[in-house]
Amino acid sequence: MLSKALLRVGASAARHPWRVIAAWLIIATLAVLAAVAFGGRTADSMTAPGLDSQRAAELIERAGTGQEGMTAQVVVTPVDDGATFFDDGARTALTRLQTEVKRLPHVLGTSDPAGALHAGGDTAVRGGLVSADGRIAVVRVQYPDQSRLSAEDLDALVELGDRLRAELPLRVEMGGSLFYAFSDPDGGVSELIGLLAAAAILFLAFGSLVAAALPIGMAVFGLTVGVATMTVLAGVTDVPAFAPVLGSMVGLGVGIDYALFVLARHREYLACGLDPQAAAGRAVATAGRPVVFAGGIVVVSILGLAVADVPFMTVGGVAVSVVVLTMVLASVTLLPAFLGVAGPRLARPGRVSRIGRALQSRKPGRLARRRDPAAGAAHAAGWRRWIGHVGRHPVPYAVGAAGLLLTATLPVLGLRVGLPDDGSLPHSRTERRAYDLVAEGFGPGTNGPLVIAADPTGDPGVLDRLVGAVAADPGIASVTPTHIDRATGIATLVVFPTTSPQDKATADTIARLRTDVLPTAIGDGPARAHVGGAAASLSDVGRRTSQRLPVFVAAVLAMSFLLLMLVFRSVLVPLKAVLLNLLSIGASYGIMVAVFQWGWGGALIGLEATVPIVSFIPMFLFAILFGLSMDYEVFLLSHVREEYLRTGDNGTAIVEGISRTARIITSAALIMVAVFLSFAVADDPSAKMFGLGLATAIFIDATVVRMVLVPATMTLLGRTNWWLPKWLDRMLPRGPVGTDHPPVRSSAVRI
Repeated sequence: MLSKALLRVGASAARHPWRVIAAWLIIATLAVLAAVAFGGRTADSMTAPGLDSQRAAELIERAGTGQEGMTAQVVVTPVDDGATFFDDGARTALTRLQTEVKRLPHVLGTSDPAGALHAGGDTAVRGGLVSADGRIAVVRVQYPDQSRLSAEDLDALVELGDRLRAELPLRVEMGGSLFYAFSDPDGGVSELIGLLAAAAILFLAFGSLVAAALPIGMAVFGLTVGVATMTVLAGVTDVPAFAPVLGSMVGLGVGIDYALFVLARHREYLACGLDPQAAAGRAVATAGRPVVFAGGIVVVSILGLAVADVPFMTVGGVAVSVVVLTMVLASVTLLPAFLGVAGPRLARPGRVSRIGRALQSRKPGRLARRRDPAAGAAHAAGWRRWIGHVGRHPVPYAVGAAGLLLTATLPVLGLRVGLPDDGSLPHSRTERRAYDLVAEGFGPGTNGPLVIAADPTGDPGVLDRLVGAVAADPGIASVTPTHIDRATGIATLVVFPTTSPQDKATADTIARLRTDVLPTAIGDGPARAHVGGAAASLSDVGRRTSQRLPVFVAAVLAMSFLLLMLVFRSVLVPLKAVLLNLLSIGASYGIMVAVFQWGWGGALIGLEATVPIVSFIPMFLFAILFGLSMDYEVFLLSHVREEYLRTGDNGTAIVEGISRTARIITSAALIMVAVFLSFAVADDPSAKMFGLGLATAIFIDATVVRMVLVPATMTLLGRTNWWLPKWLDRMLPRGPVGTDHPPVRSSAVRI
């Protein structure tokens, strides 16, 4: 049985704590050394096989135009309000800036606005290098592909910009994919804020600095190993840039939560008179089983992202799952070692009773067959009164809470996925200031160019038709001259939409080019053309994830239902859990739409402009949230089931089981909310969405769902909560996956 195995592991770790701590120190050291020696940087490859944008990228790579590499842009404007680049002084300064940028390491080349100005102002304006009023110029910088670059290249460009600002009469701003790839994520500060908030909540919950420090220490150990392992994985494959931030966010949340569950049960056993080693073993055997189960659901849910058939999402899910698995292992090995070192200092003042001595002699397999002896000390009178009150008025509370969550879900009908561009960053970032200057001088679509790659094989006249048809489209502002590779014959042309990358109209333009403009221009000939570029890639990924989301949701729901049915030997309990989790996740989606798309309260998290929801975030959030919500479901229902098996009375089981877990679930939820909200104030819109979405869902789940809807619906269902048909009971396996309690036979449940 799983409880027996966990009892042995926990007790052994508590008896030999320094061995276990030393082993984790060695593992952490080796993981960090491996990350330094073999690790790689995160790399965003927002493509997927079979997409039109991917086919365009393949043609561009074959042509070797250099457009497949990294880019940056240096946007400049004269400091003097009356000066323009048509003047000799500003033009001379621009020439020096271009020369300095070309000398940087790994720069393949730059655009030449200064040369175009010498040839004539109209030439510079037509080439999209200088704005019509002469106030803004853009120097586009071409780098090789990301594998040949590092953060040092970005540092060199930024340092050059800082120096030239002081030496030239120009305002210099910068942006581009080089910044997107190598800017350090601002998750470090968020992690520190989250840890401090969690420490404060733990201290208030336990009233002990030692008790508050242990979950934090365990989480830091686990996070170090998990993130270092993720870095090693990045040396083997492309790990998306959001994975370390998301892994830290989820890892801290679940790690501290899991430690809290085990620590709370450990203190209960200490209060009953068990010695610290025995108490740690019992705590891991009882609280550790829901931790292992809940962690497994989180991992399986996240790995289910593979159904989207988007490689960067699959790899990102694997990377985050590594962190969660590390936290589960730390909870059942490292934490009991810490408990063994802490010894009796974690015990609450209280009498040592004969019940404690009885516990010491009880066989592990019978741990949960009787009511927890420390439960009486843990009951909160306020929670018992509240649960009892809800149980006496289940209908109004169930209808009211469900109505509230459904109302919060309504904004989901307006959900729009897309790519928040640099225009969503705060004005303190140079990327945002460069974005605004480009939009001001050349139009918003210049910040998100599309690249059309064409293979005109067998139809030499197709290129003229393509250029004319694309330029005539109402969504296209301008088209650059066609570049034709002599070796392959592949042609590429860069086109600028009239709207910004995150505008819905841009996605409509991309769709129109593919379904109408390009097919009409090509006709039935052998030539082919595809639309690529960052905006097109994100649009394609968003469409694919939207198409695969229903399949993914159905798979996660079915898996969760089956696992909960195995654990609780019931049909209605897992069905109710699945439906209530859907409600809380739907409400969090609705709140995200209201904040990010409608701008409600966006200023509170530093959001300066409305943005669409990042295309891959809804699927990622569903995977993570459904797994995390099961933590509380398993922890709560395990106690309710214990009471039901002990008393056979559904009402008593609900009141006693929920009131025993209410304080722990509330504290755990506050910790998760604090950790996730600390990431909601990051500069990156994706981090904000992950942080706010996770925090909102956990808050709703631990309050409205667990403390209102669960007791109300379980009261309404009565003894049918635990109904299981006899034929199904015989078919379901028992053992490590199933419950450690004696099953409730269907014959004992009268409907």
